[in-house]
Amino acid sequence: MSTDFTLPRGGTSRWIAVRLSGKGLQTVRRKHPWIFEDSIEKISAEAEPGDVAIIYDRKKIAAAGLVDPHSGVRVRLLTFGASKEVIGPELFRLLVKRSAERRNGLFGPETNAYRLINGESDGFPGLVADKYADVLVLKVYTASFIPHLGDVTDALFAQYAELKRLSLRFSREVSAMSAGIRHNLEDGMLFSAAPEWNGQVVFLENGLKFEADVKCGQKTGFFLDQRENRAKVGELAAGADSVLNVFSYSGGFSLYAAKNGAHRVTDIDFNKHAIAASAHNFALNGDIANIAKCRHRGIADDAFHAMSELEKAGERFQIVIVDPPSFAKSLAERGQAMKSYSRLAAAAVKLLRKNGILVFASCSSRIGADELFEVVHQTAANAGRPLKEFDRRAEAPDHPALFKESHYLKCLYARV
Repeated sequence: MSTDFTLPRGGTSRWIAVRLSGKGLQTVRRKHPWIFEDSIEKISAEAEPGDVAIIYDRKKIAAAGLVDPHSGVRVRLLTFGASKEVIGPELFRLLVKRSAERRNGLFGPETNAYRLINGESDGFPGLVADKYADVLVLKVYTASFIPHLGDVTDALFAQYAELKRLSLRFSREVSAMSAGIRHNLEDGMLFSAAPEWNGQVVFLENGLKFEADVKCGQKTGFFLDQRENRAKVGELAAGADSVLNVFSYSGGFSLYAAKNGAHRVTDIDFNKHAIAASAHNFALNGDIANIAKCRHRGIADDAFHAMSELEKAGERFQIVIVDPPSFAKSLAERGQAMKSYSRLAAAAVKLLRKNGILVFASCSSRIGADELFEVVHQTAANAGRPLKEFDRRAEAPDHPALFKESHYLKCLYARV
């Protein structure tokens, strides 16, 4: 099946022989999908993005992948050993089929938005695919996949018959590349039979309606990886008097809390458009009695300032959710990030009632769960509000993390 979308297909038709150092070969033998530039001893020709690299180990084919000469991860491996599937449409169909099988039975009819391809862990290093109702969102983190995007999209549309529309998203690094490397494609390009489509899509998550902006929204338009944590917060918020959602984005945690009977929910987000999106999502679910009854407030402000003002005003909450963006996008930012997490924890516990619940999450892959939550515990204790941890969670089941570098999401549940 072809999507008939104007996307590059067929790759570059160039195969490049690559000889690795001993260190690089050890990586291949462990079936890790990344080959860094400093592991390459010899390459048979000057490569272009999307060329197929053949990795040899003692004159035998050890693996094959896609070349990205503009990345420190020079080759991203898709097959290991002398696979009969060469890199191209047949292999993409096989990998998509396997990824679909991993997700069999995870979701019923009340959820029609989830991750279809989670990068390296689904055999597509540097590529993410999410489904929102009938919309496919492809997020591209490496130029190596650009010459193959049409073939990958065809495989996904063939596997998931309900898909009708496409949004193409690029990472900042890919967006900054020349138009030639990007095949004149742009971040946020929309492909649809309906030319008036603006990138908004309404989808279901556990029976709740959300609207995502898949053209310009964060990540692919929504934080699908927090689905199970949102449901957990909903359970904890049953009948709760008050809930505070810090870094609320479009109000996911807030809606679950309201649905389960929370009386008052407050959102804090610096982005006024996020606050408006949360209010819109509440309106979308106005036919649910508990949501209609819930008193929902949005505060468009810096999180630290807003939390300080609430504390000064004497407001206290039964549940406080802190789910900030990644504060450490590089190793150099780790120290400052840990200070920011500590400040957030200190502000959050001051706003909790006795026996209140803190939900503290982080999406930074540069900081491990143990070191982060040790800081949260220590900060709370120093503030005279020690925490009793009762749960800790990682990635959602549709976001498999098979490699060390794939782990990023962590969420702590604790009672003051």
